[in-house]
Formats: sequence, C-alpha cells, structure tokens
Amino acid sequence: MSTDAPRKRSVADEPVTSVLPGGDVPYDPTHEFDADEEVLAALGYKSEFKREFSLFTTFCVSFAVLGLLPSFASTLYYGMGYAGTAGMTWGWIVAMVGIQCVACSMAELCSSMPTSGGLYYASAVLAPPGWGPLAAWITGWSNWLAQVTAAPSVNYGVAAMILAAGSIQNPDYVPTEYQTFLLTVLLMLIHGVMSSLPTKWLAQINSGGSTFNFIALIIVIIMIPAGTDRESRGLPRFTSSSEVWGTIYEGTSFPPGISVLMSFIGVIWTMSGYDSPFHLAEECSNANIASPRAIVLTSGIGGLLGWFLQLIVAYTVVSIDDVLESDLGQPFAAYLMQCMSQKATLAILSLTIIAGFSMGQGCMIAASRVTFAYARDDCFPLSSYWKKVNTTTRTPVNAVWFNCVIGIILLLLIFGGELAVGALFSIGAIAAFVAFTTPIFIRVFFVGHRFRAGPWNLGRASIPIGVVASAFVALMVPILCLPSVTGADLTPDMMNWTCLVYGGPMLFVLVWWAVSARKWFKGPKVNVQHLMLGRAENVVEGVGEGKAGERESDGEMPELGLTGSTDKPPELK
Repeated sequence: MSTDAPRKRSVADEPVTSVLPGGDVPYDPTHEFDADEEVLAALGYKSEFKREFSLFTTFCVSFAVLGLLPSFASTLYYGMGYAGTAGMTWGWIVAMVGIQCVACSMAELCSSMPTSGGLYYASAVLAPPGWGPLAAWITGWSNWLAQVTAAPSVNYGVAAMILAAGSIQNPDYVPTEYQTFLLTVLLMLIHGVMSSLPTKWLAQINSGGSTFNFIALIIVIIMIPAGTDRESRGLPRFTSSSEVWGTIYEGTSFPPGISVLMSFIGVIWTMSGYDSPFHLAEECSNANIASPRAIVLTSGIGGLLGWFLQLIVAYTVVSIDDVLESDLGQPFAAYLMQCMSQKATLAILSLTIIAGFSMGQGCMIAASRVTFAYARDDCFPLSSYWKKVNTTTRTPVNAVWFNCVIGIILLLLIFGGELAVGALFSIGAIAAFVAFTTPIFIRVFFVGHRFRAGPWNLGRASIPIGVVASAFVALMVPILCLPSVTGADLTPDMMNWTCLVYGGPMLFVLVWWAVSARKWFKGPKVNVQHLMLGRAENVVEGVGEGKAGERESDGEMPELGLTGSTDKPPELK
C-alpha cells in the first residue's frame, strides 16, 4: 500500500464548530496546514493574516482596549454621579458578577469559533434554521456600533483631560467645545496612522502601551491614598466605611436601587473591551486556547483592579457635587484637585492621558478587524474596498480609515453638549453587551447540550453561567436608557439620548433588513476553496464563485455546526 496518499481526516479531530461539508478538514497538496490554519479553514476561512499575536500580546491589546485608568476617568460622571460611593463599591461587585458571566460564556464561544467575525459568526452558526442571517445581521451591526464609537469616546475623554490639565495650570483658561473637538480629531488621525502599521509593529506597540497602562494603574492606586492631603484641609485621611458603603447619592429621580443599577454604565463601558481577543483570533497563534484565555484574564484582572481604583476614589472624594459641577469640565480632574496637591494632580492626569492614548489605539485596531470581517461578508456599502488587506503591511488599512472617518463624524455630538456626547459612552455599553449576549442567548436557549465546545469550555457550568449573563444584559439595556430626571424636570437638555442614538441606527438596520437585506444577506461567507480529503470527487461546489461550505440553494451558512464528535465537552482547561 502506498504511503504517499494523504491521510483522511475529519474535523472530529479538531475541537471546533465546523461549517464544511461532512465536517472535513481541507486538504491542499501544495500546502501543509498548521493547526491554526486547519481550525480556521474548518470554520470556512482561509488564513489572511500573519499570526504574530501570542496569549500575552493578545492580552496586552485587550487590556489596552479595556484601559481601566482612562476608562474610569472618562466615566466617573456616571459611576459617582448616579449613586455616589455606594455604586462605586458594592455596586461594582454586583455588576462584575454579570459581566464575568458574559466574559466566560464569550470565551467558550471563541474557543469553538476563533474567527475575526467573532460574535457575529457565532450568532449565524448557532441560530435556529432560517434565522442565522437575521441573528448575524443584528449582532454584527450592534457590535460594529460599539466598536466604531469606542475610539471617539476614548479620545474625547483624553482630550478633555489634556485641556483640564491646561485649566489647572492656568485657572483663567476655560476649554471650548471647538478646541475639544479639534484635539479629539487630531488624536483620531494619529491613531489611524498607527493602526495602519504591520501586525508585528502593532503587537509591539500595544505590548508597550498595555504594560504602561498596567504600571500607571498600579502607580495611581498607590499614589492617591499615599499622597492625599485631605488632612491638611481639616478632613480625616479617609471617609468612614459606613458612609462610603452605606450612603447612596441622590443623583437621579429614581429610587436608590434603580440609581445603583444606572451607575453600572461606568462599569459596563469600562469592561467592554475584553472581546478584543475574539476579533484578533485570526492573528493569534494557538487561537482556540490563547484567545479565550485572554478574554477571561482581561475581564478578571480588569474587574479586580478596577474595583481597587473605585474603592480608593470612594474613600478619598470630598464633595460629589463639586466634582460633577466643576468648571474644569472633567470630573476626574476635579476629584483629584479635592484631595491631592496640584503637582500630584498633574502627575496622575499625565499618566491617565498616556494610558488613554494607548487605549484609543487599541480600540482603533479592534474596530478595524471587526469592520474587515463584516466587509468580507459584504455587510457594508462598498465592502470591496473595506475588506482589502494591504499588501505591504498585511493589515486592513482601508477598514482603519473607514472607521476613523465615521468616528470623526460622530464627534460632532460634542457641539450638542455634555449629555449629547455622553451618548457615545452609553451606546458603547449597550451596543457591546447586546452583541456579546445575542449568541450566548442562542447557545443557551436554542442549542443547549448540542453545542460543540472547543478546548476551553465551562463544562457543566456552561448553561447556568449563560443564563445569568443573558438575564444581566436583559435587565441592563432598559436601565441604561433611563434619564436621570423625570416629570417636569425632563427637558431635551436632560434627556438620555441613548434611545435615539443607538435605537435609531438599529431601527434603520431592521428596516433595511425587511426591505432589502434579507434578500441578499446570507450571513458570513466562507472563502476556502479546496479539495476535501484530497479526492477530486469531494471538490465543494459552492454558490457563485465556488465558495466552500455554502448551500447551492441559497448560499446561507450551514445550520448548527455540530459536526464531528457528539461526546460531552471536556472539562475546563
């Protein structure tokens, strides 16, 4: 018997959810597939990126996108302003239970389907028969709204801190909306150039940025309690625990419990960057293990360190009213001026600004990968331009600049006032978690134990954790749309614009689906062309240009990809 014949393999040998006919692994006599290429091909895609991200560098990008220090500084208005120190202490813990459940469930999906399309791809594969394209459409657009608003909102916060630092040094200077807009646009353009660099450079830049982010966070956590000058102002060094944990600030017109839930916007927005490893999976080696680990590490470490920072601020803040109403226009800077010397305040602001710059860069990278993945499936007008990978840098440069332009347009909300531009933060929170939870909900309530888990999975805890994650997001979506005031006090200036700015585009997307998209959008398009098992009779005859895995009838993604072994998933590794 000849030993030259290719070994027959099935995707049952690989712990992934395959969409290829019969669960086969592609065979190409001119190319030897490595493990990552084989897994990606089983999911229907050819490898287009260099896999130069490791577990550590993927975690670095994700932690940079999370950006605890700048995220906290940018959303302090909501966390402190809605429920005071109680929302910042035990409120953070309550929110993190739900957030960690979402992160773990997402990591399990990532291990099973490590593609740049991420959540969008998972929704399409897991949805009930006939519903895959609609599930992918909703998940994809919600996720894209979260991604495209991330860099503008981060850079807006950084610009506000830079100008606030100028105001501290020169009390006569009062930043204008026009100056804030121009500075934020400048930051967007710088990040656009940086995000167009080769993957290897991006990995190194983000490793350095994430390392600085982590070090800056630790320095600030130590520096504030060590350097507070509250005692020189006739105050105790720290506020009493009974006041910090037991007093709910009346920052809204709603009952205290609702106010605490409303304060979760700061937690949710801050913790919404841990999905980045999912979108970078096609650039990560050993992706179906490294990427989910990076998701859980980011959420877990970020949640713990974020809580420490919340505690420190809660125990040292002097007057919440003065923080919220300061002429500096940046609550974190106003807080620091209450309990720190001017030099210490400027030092902490400097660290936060640099960390925020790194965070904005990470957000731009993650958003470009999402846009590339969706454009690859022709979701956008002119998708042929946005899905191109630059031949020199091997990165989706066109997608980077598409997002950059959209982000700059969104920054025009700055001229609508603080509440209008604040919608960028609440949109990011809601849009991200709607996208995070849609495939989790489908997996829990429609797929159940038929789900083909990857090597990183939750075992028997998978469904209970998914239920908690789904319930948490279902509760928070309407809560985060509530205005802070009610009755006669509710004017257009005090309105929560999240309903309009998020609901409007999503309503348009649904109408677009009903009128047109349902006729041509069939979900993620696989693009692997190959000989199955090396036999000519197994050439996949796809739709149109012979794309493997598509149905000859309608080109839709195959239904639930439970090919291969049906054994119970292995325990969590």
